[in-house]
Amino acid sequence: MNNEQSQKYVGKVYLVGAGPGDPGLMTLKGKGILECADVVVYDALVSPQILLMINPQAEKIDAGKRMGRHSLLQEETTQLLIEKAKTQAVVVRLKGGDPFVFGRGGEEMEDLVKAGVSVEVVPGITSGIAAPAYAGIPVTHRGYSSSVTFVTGHEGAGKYRPAVNWQAIAHGSETIVVYMGIHNLSHIVGELSSAGLSQQTPVALIRWGTTPQQEELIGTLETIVAQVEATGFSAPAIAAIGNVVNLHGILAKGEK
Repeated sequence: MNNEQSQKYVGKVYLVGAGPGDPGLMTLKGKGILECADVVVYDALVSPQILLMINPQAEKIDAGKRMGRHSLLQEETTQLLIEKAKTQAVVVRLKGGDPFVFGRGGEEMEDLVKAGVSVEVVPGITSGIAAPAYAGIPVTHRGYSSSVTFVTGHEGAGKYRPAVNWQAIAHGSETIVVYMGIHNLSHIVGELSSAGLSQQTPVALIRWGTTPQQEELIGTLETIVAQVEATGFSAPAIAAIGNVVNLHGILAKGEK
């Protein structure tokens, strides 16, 4: 960054992870930044309780993206952050979960750095770990799983990510955690099954993880699609696939 670029901006952009929903899982560093923010550009899945942590005098901008409806395009969001950094000292991009885990934070940070904006990432707890944990499902366990793979189940538009190699994923680790996989669940199950994963492999779908509305649907690769159709189970949800799901019946009792 040259001096001419740096002089264009008076502020700094913070890419802050809001965590999976439970306001108690917001980091102290992230909370402190929200309390002194001048502008906060936030996503749809950020909980109302976390939004209450924002400085009351701050400008709040909803840039939330949900399946089927987009408030701002990705390019518009990044340009907004760049423009706000010209006049505001503390600009926050508040994202659900962790900014760098399927949150496009890396893309936003890259664009900000190229524009000469000072930027810092503040990690958050990702739902792929927290939602299963609140359901009594550890993603690793010495008796069940020594490895875990995190993968996106939403490959819409194809502009930001290559196609997922489900054949490799099926045998790459003992636990598979799928983000945003409900809409493509039938395809994902079919791909994992055709790769040789047993039809009896346990599957847990966890909706609104870590919030009071959390719900779980437990099945197998063979049954889970029919269960979703029968119950109307819908997004946003995380899918945990593997033998660790069998611990749900034991460990979930301790969460009550």
